Amino acid sequence: MRWRVVDIVVASVIGVATGLLFLFWNNVGYAWFSAADAVTPGLGGIAVGIWLIGGVLGGLIIRKPGAALFVELLAAIVSALIGNQWGIETIYSGVAQGLGAELIFALFAYRRFGVVPAMLAGAAAGAAAWTLELFLSGNLQKSPEFLGLYFATVVVSGAVLAGLLGWFIVRGLAATGALSRFAAGQDVAQRV
Repeated sequence: MRWRVVDIVVASVIGVATGLLFLFWNNVGYAWFSAADAVTPGLGGIAVGIWLIGGVLGGLIIRKPGAALFVELLAAIVSALIGNQWGIETIYSGVAQGLGAELIFALFAYRRFGVVPAMLAGAAAGAAAWTLELFLSGNLQKSPEFLGLYFATVVVSGAVLAGLLGWFIVRGLAATGALSRFAAGQDVAQRV
């Protein structure tokens, strides 16, 4: 369970890369979010999942306590430092989302990393984001219908866009041999 130097380096690379992905998603994803929210308020949550993917990737690849939180938080810091429309609030979101994903990996005692734990980690990151936004974005003042729809869409988006997609990304990276120094890479090599 102790972190190696390679764990720190790779987690940092994943965090920075995810932060750069967020820069792209801050425009494309936010446009999708706004369009869906214009159709029905709360439906925009369906676009949130990509912002939750850092914690899932960190947890699936590093497989050690703190990895999900570290990667999601670093990605949020990169996104905030380079500049986005949410500023410092991005870092608060990174903490909440990373803790949501981290909780699931901890519940599985950092021993199960299949598609189900990945999707649960994405969903939990979504639930944590929703909870933070109750207070940070003033969502607590919105209608129960909005809150229910937004919760459902954020959790589903987290499960699919962060959890399932994150699991496929890790499997793809592992198949190339890029993760051969990690258990995630060795799992795929044993199945081949």
